[in-house]
Amino acid sequence: MIPAAPWRVKALSVLPEYRLAVTFMDGTKGIADLSSVLTSERCGIFEALKDKAYFDQARLDLGVVTWPDGADIDPTWMYEQIKKTGLWFVPI
Repeated sequence: MIPAAPWRVKALSVLPEYRLAVTFMDGTKGIADLSSVLTSERCGIFEALKDKAYFDQARLDLGVVTWPDGADIDPTWMYEQIKKTGLWFVPI
């Protein structure tokens, strides 16, 4: 199965400083900045991402950015924000 919705992520690169470079199916590109995870006291499922080695294990699963513990980022929300400015600061 190839996820074809425009908001599905087709390429992912982990960048320094808790950022991800993403490219969506329609060619939209941008940066998701998850650095707020470092200062948040209530990260919930994202708590494990404070460990940079773990954060670096980000991967794609059917067009969704995920981590081994099941944490994921809603690709539709990320797409909408990145399409506007090319940068999304994840509110954790």
